[in-house]
Amino acid sequence: MAPPRATPDHHPAVRSGVAPAARDAAGSAAARLIPRDQNEVVVAVGDRQVKLTNLQKPFWPALGITKGDLIRYYVDVAPVLLPHVGDRAMVMRRYPNGASGESFFMKRAPSPRPDWIELCSIDHASGNVIDFPMIQDRAALMWVVNLGCIDLNQWYATCDDVNRPDYLHFDLDPGVGATFDRVLETAQVVHEALDTLKMPSYAKTTGSKGIHVYVPIVRGPEQKQVWMFAKTVAQTLAAARPDLITAEYRVAKRPRGRVLVDYNQNRWGSTLASVYSARPRPEATVSTPVTWKEVAKGVRIEDFTVKTVPARVQKLGDLWRPLLAARGRFDLSPYV
Repeated sequence: MAPPRATPDHHPAVRSGVAPAARDAAGSAAARLIPRDQNEVVVAVGDRQVKLTNLQKPFWPALGITKGDLIRYYVDVAPVLLPHVGDRAMVMRRYPNGASGESFFMKRAPSPRPDWIELCSIDHASGNVIDFPMIQDRAALMWVVNLGCIDLNQWYATCDDVNRPDYLHFDLDPGVGATFDRVLETAQVVHEALDTLKMPSYAKTTGSKGIHVYVPIVRGPEQKQVWMFAKTVAQTLAAARPDLITAEYRVAKRPRGRVLVDYNQNRWGSTLASVYSARPRPEATVSTPVTWKEVAKGVRIEDFTVKTVPARVQKLGDLWRPLLAARGRFDLSPYV
């Protein structure tokens, strides 16, 4: 029997019946199973066997960080990462020669692949059905990263209904002449505006140049409705603070020194780097949850790297845990 597939009207997940992150509850020692003196190894993760290759290849040569170190980082943060990416189609961006090398996007899960890699099959307007991989456990996470994926880019909605997201977000991106301090100021303006609307919001560094602000929502409105709501908020903020903010998506028309409150990333099929995602930046930065107090005090992108984030997670836990909760989500339905 062929597996069910997602369509515009029906989006069944292809699942094994085990919740994400549940299969490998005893896998916290997995990082110790990745030897530093071998370039290739097969690692046992629960009942899975994961082949890891080119472990000694430099991915950030100037920092002494190898591909194996990147996989170890992801194993370390897997307990907090996996719940945020599970049951979602994953768009892969592969960097076979490390962070400074060329990269390419890959949507379809490659073959051959382990039979335990679960797929989310999504119909596109072009008529193509794309079988995206899903990261359901540590083994799948290690398999994806071993393909050379530095950052993780998951779908905004879970696979059972890929057109109805469970969060909206704003990507705060500094334009030409805008400093990161202005990004932080913009983040606080966005936070205050969302507070006024009684919308809970959570921030993370992008790991690149800006800040992401996410709002957990009750699933119901379709992706285009969520996009339209985010557009209205962004344009309202730009009108209220034209000295600081722009919502102009056309680069040539953006005023200098402003921060783009990018609502357009909410469109169907777009993705952003996930929380706890490493980024292909020279400092090996990580997209990291931050508190609003930290934003007000003044964080820096470079504060959070693959070398420092595991200890932060060990100390603070998952600051984005509220985005996983059923309670406390904002109901957009009356507004769209």
